[in-house]
Amino acid sequence: MIAPAPRILAHRGASGEALENSLAAFELARRQGADGVELDIRATRDGRLVVHHDSVIPGLGPIGDQLFPALQAARLQNGEPIPTLEAALAVLAGLEVWIEVKALPEAGDSTLLRTIAESPTPVRCAVHSFDHRIIARLGSKAPALRRGILSTSYPVDPVGPMAAAGAGTLWQEWPLIDAELVAAVHRRGGEIIAWTVDDPVVFRSLAELGVDGVCGNYPARLLPH
Repeated sequence: MIAPAPRILAHRGASGEALENSLAAFELARRQGADGVELDIRATRDGRLVVHHDSVIPGLGPIGDQLFPALQAARLQNGEPIPTLEAALAVLAGLEVWIEVKALPEAGDSTLLRTIAESPTPVRCAVHSFDHRIIARLGSKAPALRRGILSTSYPVDPVGPMAAAGAGTLWQEWPLIDAELVAAVHRRGGEIIAWTVDDPVVFRSLAELGVDGVCGNYPARLLPH
């Protein structure tokens, strides 16, 4: 039986060709035919969720210290405002969206869960994080929410951290993926997504290993031609 081709997820949108985590990058990923998008979120001091990778806005300061109106006055390098999570999910309606939670105080959990629930296609939304405690916490409040953990290591028991966090998906840095890892995750009913992949040759090797998804900056390079 031939395994299905991995889903192609655009890393921070089609960030190799448009500014990362911008609405333009998300719209480009859709036009290029990506199956979904991975994006990053942070919370402002007054509890709004914005899409941004770095913790600090140059010339402004840490996002967590800013009130949302002040943050909205800032502009990205492409001239757009920093997107809210609501705006991003609206643009990405219908696509698979993995929300990487960079940092989130527990008081912000309800805002995140409500934003997902009120988005155009909440069943297509999922969360993941390097902070596995956040994933466990969100899972305790929303058990039906798809959840993943990010990893840059190869544990002796690769599925153990997933189980501890209540996650069904392992986001693994691609050089650390091998057939044994894929088999271990699949035996436990989980899935594995490789990041960050921009080389079609690497993509094909990971597809042969049976990974379920591949996240890259240039989704068009990975799509069949």
